[in-house]
Amino acid sequence: MSEAAASNQWVDTQRGFISRDIFVDPRVYQLELEKLFARAWLFVGHESQIPNPGDFFTSRMGEESVILCRDKKGEVHVFLNSCRHRGMKVCRYEQGNTSLFTCPYHSWTYATDGKLQGVPLYKSLYDGVLDRSEHSLIEVPRLVKYKGTVWASWDAKAPDFFDYLGDAKQHLDQALDCRDGREGGSEVIGVHKWIIPANWKLAAENFLGDTYHNPSHRSVDLIGIGPSAAAGVKGRRDDELAKAKHIWVSFFQGHGVHSAIAPEQNEYVNSFLSDPEIEEYFRHCFEERKRRLGEQARLLPFTGTIFPNTSYHGRQPRGLCAWHPHSPTETEAWRFFLVDADAPAQVKEYLRHYYMRYSGPAGMTEQDDMENWLYATRASMGTIARRYPFNYQQSMNTSKMNDLVPGNVSTQMTEEMARGYYRAWSRYLNDSDWDIIMGRDGTQHAVAAE
Repeated sequence: MSEAAASNQWVDTQRGFISRDIFVDPRVYQLELEKLFARAWLFVGHESQIPNPGDFFTSRMGEESVILCRDKKGEVHVFLNSCRHRGMKVCRYEQGNTSLFTCPYHSWTYATDGKLQGVPLYKSLYDGVLDRSEHSLIEVPRLVKYKGTVWASWDAKAPDFFDYLGDAKQHLDQALDCRDGREGGSEVIGVHKWIIPANWKLAAENFLGDTYHNPSHRSVDLIGIGPSAAAGVKGRRDDELAKAKHIWVSFFQGHGVHSAIAPEQNEYVNSFLSDPEIEEYFRHCFEERKRRLGEQARLLPFTGTIFPNTSYHGRQPRGLCAWHPHSPTETEAWRFFLVDADAPAQVKEYLRHYYMRYSGPAGMTEQDDMENWLYATRASMGTIARRYPFNYQQSMNTSKMNDLVPGNVSTQMTEEMARGYYRAWSRYLNDSDWDIIMGRDGTQHAVAAE
């Protein structure tokens, strides 16, 4: 069976069925590494993690280790973390500051701009043979810095990042912009990393806007884990989302979001009752955002996934998640927690505690989700179970293009974001032509009209 035929067999979004094979089959996983992770735009890190020349943060793109660093001139680079001699990692620390990356195997040494600087016994062993200029660290050919975040693609012909992001940009912005409406201004205050015995797509799919799984968090909702953690306040989010109109949006590029639109007469909702000073800070941010953005301030973020493996929480807990594949049945999850860089230290510390209480490997909601993803993966491995596809028929044919926000919008819970995600996933595995993948051949309009 050809790869294209196999991919079509795995994904049937017109009828709403997805084969369980895509979550466990090593053949599928290998195709993902070659045709998806080697080409798509991937989130690598945040500039606040490398503020000074010589700073580095070791990240991942697909299965492969990469180094996000700032050279001595202040330029940002992303390099494959692999020596050109025998492939050993040249950087084995998670982050720090250095003037050189030295391979611990044979001591080939590279500058922070990637150039091969030192080779032991060069004159006696390599003189006249080794051209050091051709053996720099392998650098990612496409890199974009956007509101502090750093994205990269291994494909030199990848589409422009903002074409790739499309209209999902205005939703992602809600997580990256300052709470008071200023553009950008976020910083990373910590990164949680842990390994889940589950397929990476299950986590990415969850953040597309799977509100249907909220019963999984019922116990968390009952104890009042929201930002205020105040007695008598139930639920995970005692904030302005409570009165907002929720929308679910799918984008042709594979992105999907769950956002909300606040009422016209939107008023601040107390969310930090245990600390009046912090409450006043967030009240001020709320009023400033309304003043700066006007009608646009009504759009509020909830969750979303930027295809293929970067998800976000837009409000609280605010942050970016990267779901790094290890194997068909193992994922390394990274959560980058975000705050406004110029927020008072008291606010940052308050939110740091809330973020850990809510999410991450010890967070109460993430534990619920991980259990679901683990069992969904295990349920895809059985001989009998794999004969029966997963059902993605929720709210079929209810989404539509409209003036509310750009994209394929639904005002009720839907799995259209997941169907759109797997349509995009299938295009990557089937096609090598960016015009087809991005819908420049007219496919985008045809899908929107379905």
